[in-house]
Amino acid sequence: MGYSDQRFNVNLSILFTELPLLERPAAAAKAGFGAVELWWPWVDAPTPEQSELDALKKAIEDAGVRLVGLNFYAGQLPGPDRGALSVPGEESAKFRANLAVAADFAQSLGCKALNALYGNRVDGVDPAVQDQLALDNLVLAAREADRVGAILLIEALNAPESPKCPIVSAPKAIEIVDKVNAASGLGNAKFLMDLYHLSMNGEDLPSVIEQYVDRTGHVQIADNPGRGAPGTGSLPLEGLLDQLRKAGYEGWVGLEYKAADAAASFDWLPAEARAAR
Repeated sequence: MGYSDQRFNVNLSILFTELPLLERPAAAAKAGFGAVELWWPWVDAPTPEQSELDALKKAIEDAGVRLVGLNFYAGQLPGPDRGALSVPGEESAKFRANLAVAADFAQSLGCKALNALYGNRVDGVDPAVQDQLALDNLVLAAREADRVGAILLIEALNAPESPKCPIVSAPKAIEIVDKVNAASGLGNAKFLMDLYHLSMNGEDLPSVIEQYVDRTGHVQIADNPGRGAPGTGSLPLEGLLDQLRKAGYEGWVGLEYKAADAAASFDWLPAEARAAR
């Protein structure tokens, strides 16, 4: 087995960012990709004008690529924020306002996975209050995802880069997944297994895969150290993805790494692995 046995998509919020947003889907297609994913593209606008949504939808359709993953509103990303749904006040209100907008946009493009980033701890706020707010908002997100036939993704970030985020291990993310599924009764919350973040936490990646592959709805990768393309660091990504495949994972693998020259950063990936739809 090898990279050619996986289905890869490119994250347009971290790759091809030298281009305007509406030009990135075509750039991904030119690089041979059949599928893309996105963080919420409008960091200051949880409810953008319909014309902006329509323009991005048209750019994706005109490029002939498939949208396979989308984040709900998550604040300034990249930037100081790590999500909005557990942050009391304006940010969680923005998250709720975004739910139907993001879900409808995903549905319009056949996207079946919506990612909800938890958010940072807030100084002076009881963590239990934040966690209850988070659960309430995640249940709302699960219902919106279910309405459009999608799964809800819960992602673990990493403690060194996100010291105020409480979801910084695979077991903690799985705990949240279980709580959301129990509270919603829908069973559509799944684990987003980002191998870069988990490696930054020092987790045993083969063990994480063995324990949680059946709970995993999406996988993302970058090498470590450096968060660059596979082969720029020391993570045995090909072997880890082989393990995932052999354990039964047949979903998408999102490329969420940094590259000064996006087009040249895909040399490691066989063309047939990029073209999946």
